[in-house]
Amino acid sequence: MKYLIKAKLEVNGRVDKHDVIGAIFGQTEGLLGSDFNLEELQNKDKIGRVHVDIKYQGTKTIGTIQIPSNLDRVETAILAAMIETVDRIGPYTATIKVEEIKDLRQEKIKKIIERSKELIKLMKEQEPDVKDLIRKITEAEAKPKPTKIKVIEYGPDKLPASPGVEKADTVIVVEGRADVINLMKYGYDNVIALGGAREEIPQTIKELAKKKKVIAFVDGDRGGDLILKNLLLQVDVDYVARAPKGMEVEQLTGKEIASSLNQMVPAHAVRKQLGLEEPSEEKQVKEKPKEEKVEKKPESQPEKEKTVAKPKVEAPKEITAIPKTIIDTINELKGTLEAIFYDDKWNEIKRVKVRDLFNEIKSLEEGSAHAIVFDGIITQRIMQAAEEKGVKILIGARIGSKVESKPEKITYLTFSDLT
Repeated sequence: MKYLIKAKLEVNGRVDKHDVIGAIFGQTEGLLGSDFNLEELQNKDKIGRVHVDIKYQGTKTIGTIQIPSNLDRVETAILAAMIETVDRIGPYTATIKVEEIKDLRQEKIKKIIERSKELIKLMKEQEPDVKDLIRKITEAEAKPKPTKIKVIEYGPDKLPASPGVEKADTVIVVEGRADVINLMKYGYDNVIALGGAREEIPQTIKELAKKKKVIAFVDGDRGGDLILKNLLLQVDVDYVARAPKGMEVEQLTGKEIASSLNQMVPAHAVRKQLGLEEPSEEKQVKEKPKEEKVEKKPESQPEKEKTVAKPKVEAPKEITAIPKTIIDTINELKGTLEAIFYDDKWNEIKRVKVRDLFNEIKSLEEGSAHAIVFDGIITQRIMQAAEEKGVKILIGARIGSKVESKPEKITYLTFSDLT
């Protein structure tokens, strides 16, 4: 970020941080057109997270507001002036006064200068022996480079996998050991292999698919197509990614791997394209907690009644209170592995990666987030952490099979309940 806007806050009543953030976003929306819409600026990384510190003095709330900006100097000044127009937070009058716009680049330059002075003192006075330097580099290049990649044997089938498969919420299923090694080389620690082309998919993969989101990543050739079709027939895969045409996963560069995964498509669309049916038995286990009982509908009932969402909703009245914009957002979230936090007026507070969701919930102030919508699995520990922080609504891609108890204070829904 280039600049940091610092402002003082005074409210003639007691409010919370999320009230302040909600007021800033709400009262400035559309004020200067879409170019200065705070939500869009955050999505484009033009501004950072709005940071609010408050304390109470009698019946008043005072504090500071900090907004990092990646806009240019003039645009940042306009943004700061716009923030000062917020004159009400909740039911109370409020005043926001910008005190400083700090140029973060100047701060960095100062640090660079000071550190450079220190490093110069560490440098040797004599010039290096160039010939000796070349010799050492040549010798180092000639030696075999040690590898830090360690492939494990996972599950009863002892399948080649990366060490992070067990803890990951999402796993990437590839064909063989060489594919696992190549993805690990570029930082992917949630990869497991089928162990080659085979008619019966290993039980280890089927069990993983019951409790985790699964991305099938296959070669871009005829063999990859055959393996994919076999996998889709037996396992509840969520997304499908393919290597470029004629290439194998083990040959791909880091950029090609990222590009292939970014272009993954929902598995149900691929099944439809190939004329395959869903693996119904696997899917039922995966989407429904083991302890939940679902009454069987009489055969004579209409089809619409048979497809009622399986997860039990503790407070159905909450569903009608979810805005249509959130349902549109759910469709955009699919495949992103992201989570969005909302306040009680459904204003977006922040976005995080699903892999960081648990820690982000634990760091919340109690009552600061009303709802969380995320492209991931609603697990027991996510539920418990959210309940502890006063979250009222959880909306996830699906509910984990190991959920044993359901907090009474939380309404939890899946994407299929709302889309």
